[in-house]
Amino acid sequence: MTGTTPRTAALRAAALLATAVLALTACGSGEPAAGGPTGGAAAEIPTTDVVSGIRKDPAAARLLPADVRKRGTLSLAVSVGTPPGATYLADGRTLAGQDVDFADAVAKVLGIRLRREVAGFEAILPALGSGKYDLGTGNFGVTDERRRTIDFVTYINDGQGFAVRKDSPLKKVTSLRRLCGLTVATGAGTTFEATLEENRHLCREAGKKPYDVKTYAEQGALWISLQQGRTDVVMSTINGLRYAVRQQQGLRFLGEFKRLDVGFAFKKGTPLAPAVQAAVNRLKKDGGYDRILKKWGTGPSAIKTSQISPPEIR
Repeated sequence: MTGTTPRTAALRAAALLATAVLALTACGSGEPAAGGPTGGAAAEIPTTDVVSGIRKDPAAARLLPADVRKRGTLSLAVSVGTPPGATYLADGRTLAGQDVDFADAVAKVLGIRLRREVAGFEAILPALGSGKYDLGTGNFGVTDERRRTIDFVTYINDGQGFAVRKDSPLKKVTSLRRLCGLTVATGAGTTFEATLEENRHLCREAGKKPYDVKTYAEQGALWISLQQGRTDVVMSTINGLRYAVRQQQGLRFLGEFKRLDVGFAFKKGTPLAPAVQAAVNRLKKDGGYDRILKKWGTGPSAIKTSQISPPEIR
């Protein structure tokens, strides 16, 4: 990790807020939290070591550019939110999550070290284009729009879904027209925000009141808005929603809306993609991949093989 900056400190506080929301709303539910018993933020986030036993694969490492092999490091930007993607443990310093484990596992296969830096979700993709970072993680969905300027190496399949309070009359969202007249909470700079903005016309064409979109940079604030009734529905990642509703009382997962491949993100034309793809596929073969998914309860997100910038799933 790099030294603490004002932005890093703010992101840590946001992540801790999100974890606190999960812990407080889970207390008293009478059901165990995912990854541990009810009652404590640390117990809710699994900490099983699934990476240290992974060995270097010389064949995959040889695919790295010569300058990377020489220096032995890559700079990684990571977006911190809520589990299972990436979050902080109770100490406010230690990162944990599926994205963290996959990045560390790939680094082990390639025999390199990561210089990890926390960055805002909406800032990472532009920063890759400018060369500030070598790669980024943040549950980045692979879309045709993003593929114009960013390269991806896929490692899971996740996608878009919805969650509501249990008292909501909304049962399932099969079309965004079901959201007409509602206030939707989602993350700033995400594929969810883009999807909602691109489809505002659906309500107007149906003669209905448009939905209102509220975006949040901090996941904790997003969930508080739903719990307090300031928003009606949350649109986010399928895995993130499933995890969150298991931790919080009074919420329902409405199901999947659209599946998307998720990948490590790189500057367009990166020479790093073949090596990272080979590393992910090595993890698939040696069992490290499945151990990571099992740890985070995301088995349904497994992919058959890693791909470089595949077309968007339609």
